[in-house]
Amino acid sequence: MTTLFELTRRNLKVFFKDKGRFISALITPIILLVLYATFLARVYKESFLSAIPETFAVDEKIISATVAGQLISSLLAVSCVTIAFCANLLMITDKADGQIRDLTVTPVKRAALAGSYFLATAASTLIVTISALAFSLLYLSTQGWFLSVGDVVCLVFDVLLLTLFGTALSSCIHFFLSTNGQASAAGTIVSTGYGFICGAYMPIASFSPGLQKVLSLLPGTYGTALVKNHMMRGVFAEMSRVGFPDEAIDGIKSGIDCTIKFFGKTVSVPMMYVIMTAAVVFFTGLFVLLHVFFKRKR
Repeated sequence: MTTLFELTRRNLKVFFKDKGRFISALITPIILLVLYATFLARVYKESFLSAIPETFAVDEKIISATVAGQLISSLLAVSCVTIAFCANLLMITDKADGQIRDLTVTPVKRAALAGSYFLATAASTLIVTISALAFSLLYLSTQGWFLSVGDVVCLVFDVLLLTLFGTALSSCIHFFLSTNGQASAAGTIVSTGYGFICGAYMPIASFSPGLQKVLSLLPGTYGTALVKNHMMRGVFAEMSRVGFPDEAIDGIKSGIDCTIKFFGKTVSVPMMYVIMTAAVVFFTGLFVLLHVFFKRKR
């Protein structure tokens, strides 16, 4: 246990010592938030307003909060995974620089070494993602605040769960990489593709029925839906209070992926937690099995 703690501390020090990597990971969500708020917020707001009859008066704060909640949810869902891939680069850097050989010739167990990479990645990613959540909530407060304390607690838990998912997924993929070029290619693919397949950049409801069924098989879809549900629960409650028809609210939920259907059946929020937890356990277990298998093979 002492060895695991010392190795984890060493990995954290190396990550934060690289100012460029740390600042890049920290500032990327903030830059995306600014870009989203600057260029996409108006488009989303006009889209919502165009769907509301002119005879129905709606407080602009409700529309602004809906748009901000959708944008922030997408940002957080993507950042928790992509930042984990950035933070986990130390595993590959040690291989490329040969430092992994210096560590493995010592009495350090490979299980402790693998565990230290996992824990350090999770801790460093969580620092960045929680900071991104704080900035996002600050922005949301300027647009329209309808969140309760329970919603914020759930959002923190969602970010933690997504961070663990991103850490486990990146650990499994980085296990097979050994050069910085390979790591850069993998990071680029994940950064550009993950947002689409998890429904962050574009709602899954806008895809074809066949593609929707395929994407409903991916755990990231439910992670994004969890964040959206808790980020916008208060807005939907306010819509209901001011007189929005239930059919209209249900339509909005389906249109922005708060409601996810698995082959025609609606997936509840508790079941989304079960799916995400199972995904974290699966990829973490796979990471452990990879180390056990390749250790025996060597």
